[in-house]
Amino acid sequence: MSATSEPAASLRLADRLAVLRDRYFVGRAAELDRFRSALQQDADERPVAVLFVYGPGGVGKSVLLRQFGRVALATGATVIRLDARDLEPSPPGFMSALREALQLNDAAAPLEVLRHHHRPVLLIDTYEALGPLDTWLRELFLPQLPDQTLVVLAGRNPPSAGWRADPAWSELAQILPLRNLPPSDSRAYLEARGISAPDQARVIEFTHGHPLALALVADLLVHGEHEHEHEPLSPLQAPDVVRVLLERFVDQVPSPAHRRALEVCARTRVTTEAVLADVVGAADAPAVFDWLRGLSFIENGLEGCFPHDLAREVLDSDLRWRDPERFWDLHVQVQRFLVRQIRARTGRDQQRAYFDLMYLSRHNRFLRSLYDWAAIGTTYAEPALREDSPAILSMVRLHEGDASAHIADFWLERCPDSVVAFRGAGGQLEGFTTVLVLDENEARSCAADPAIALASQFALRHGPVRAGERLMYHRFWMSVDGYQDPAALNVAAAVSGIRWLTTPRLAWSFILSAYPDTFGPGFTALGFSRAPEADFDIGERHYAVFAHDWRVEPARAWVERRGLLEFFDRAAQSSESIGMGAQAPLLVLSRAEFEDAVRQALRSFGRADVLAANPLLRSRLAAEHARGVPNGATLQALIRESAAELRGNPKTEKLFRALDCTYLQPAATQELAAERLGLPFNTYRYQLAAAIKRVTESLWHRELHADST
Repeated sequence: MSATSEPAASLRLADRLAVLRDRYFVGRAAELDRFRSALQQDADERPVAVLFVYGPGGVGKSVLLRQFGRVALATGATVIRLDARDLEPSPPGFMSALREALQLNDAAAPLEVLRHHHRPVLLIDTYEALGPLDTWLRELFLPQLPDQTLVVLAGRNPPSAGWRADPAWSELAQILPLRNLPPSDSRAYLEARGISAPDQARVIEFTHGHPLALALVADLLVHGEHEHEHEPLSPLQAPDVVRVLLERFVDQVPSPAHRRALEVCARTRVTTEAVLADVVGAADAPAVFDWLRGLSFIENGLEGCFPHDLAREVLDSDLRWRDPERFWDLHVQVQRFLVRQIRARTGRDQQRAYFDLMYLSRHNRFLRSLYDWAAIGTTYAEPALREDSPAILSMVRLHEGDASAHIADFWLERCPDSVVAFRGAGGQLEGFTTVLVLDENEARSCAADPAIALASQFALRHGPVRAGERLMYHRFWMSVDGYQDPAALNVAAAVSGIRWLTTPRLAWSFILSAYPDTFGPGFTALGFSRAPEADFDIGERHYAVFAHDWRVEPARAWVERRGLLEFFDRAAQSSESIGMGAQAPLLVLSRAEFEDAVRQALRSFGRADVLAANPLLRSRLAAEHARGVPNGATLQALIRESAAELRGNPKTEKLFRALDCTYLQPAATQELAAERLGLPFNTYRYQLAAAIKRVTESLWHRELHADST
């Protein structure tokens, strides 16, 4: 983002780049004439205040905006460039970006400063990313600009209805749709790139004048990468052109690390040096990232670099088809990186990381209709304020009735921290969710809300919440106007998913839906099973409930389930099919059952065949420790680790020796063990019991706090 009033006096690399870009710029004569006409007229005579450029990705909008800037600078105008990818889609975010472009401090008023500039030209690229601000820009911001300002908005979509419905804007705004280049302009571009006349006809027929395809074909020909020089190129449509060209390009990357970086860029929403360091290694990441961001089909934004949409889908589909195992490996690596980011971040950064995790599943047929993908990131979550309560209760009353609003009021008073507001770009309340985190007693004793009481009973029957564990209930989620719609689920999913991955000692999660036929398949695909015993009615609405036991499918397995959904595009595919290994479902052991299993494991410590049948092998503790399929050696290692905690302390060293002589390096009998230790038998038995108790408590603590991601 920048503002410029005149070219720099000394030559810079930017000046050389500008000369080259000007040399390769062709066509768009009508658009340039329209821009010059609007720029040269006086403010009171100018019939156009806003030029609205739109067209599909790769058609040359950004290149045209850059040329507009050069034309404006040549007339002495002040040019302010903004790219919507690099700013937060909110009024404060927009004004902050404008201050930065004008090189102002935070206290400065950009609109006042612009009044002192000569003929400002405001160029805004990627306008589709400012959808949430469209009304604010049209009705509040743009009317405050100085009279002589010319604004150019460039995006993929035509102007919204608000621009066309307002007669005044209809007169002051002109629409400039961009299409593919005609043959004459395509030939001019190819000639500038040094493509011979015979090849030009083949290229034009092949690309149909699509600017991105023209550039990619020219790259191939200039570098001699087209093997069959005299054979005709296939006359495919532009998206297929990009597919063919990028598949050829992938074969020409400098090294395996560069190829992997390209695959990462296609898989992730945005690519940073940090994610490349995680996937290709810290040593290669800086150079590979610099190479990646310089590719002709890679765009750079505030959060990182990303490929053109067509290029992204081509590269991603190519890897999925060409090497499924490599695709899966990359997917898992990126997933785990994002989970670490989610756990390390807070606030909106944490939500963005979860949106990135959601983005990995964008093609899955179960999840495609679950979320509003176009709106992801335009609404954010934050703790609700006390002054939000009346609007939240009105929302519940509107969609669910008075009885439900009474329950919502109960939770607002009892657990205000559980209520999360959904905010739009301007900070307005767009919806909310209530995420209750309760222990066993709180859930069981809640008589004010039938949903919680039924969930508690369900958990008691199917896997009781143990001491120290938590039950989570996503009790309310809705948007202001759409109730339980995909837009509301966007933010509710981020709030929920972050808590599933970060809440310690989480046993159960419950989700409700008033529209199970719509959302049920997606919830089920994500591992939330229907729990009809927990269904309930309030007022005239029936609520279907879905439940997930995190002790049976821990966070790591749940994240990998998301990967399976994207990899196979179906929920029923078993993990064995991709070599993850077969593993029985985990068991949720009570404290008494757990203690008994530890005693069994100690008694059969040296018998791997006996340990293979021990219930502890199906505990979350063993699954977390093994990072794979647990076996007898897993239990032996766990017991040794817990026993080692007794060493080095004079008060517990004797307990370790009693345990060691009895189970780890056992004497033939307990009497011989006591004799080896030089202890009276009763003293030995006391110390052994104390050691078993300490080891059991250590293992139980790890079972409750096990983190499998």
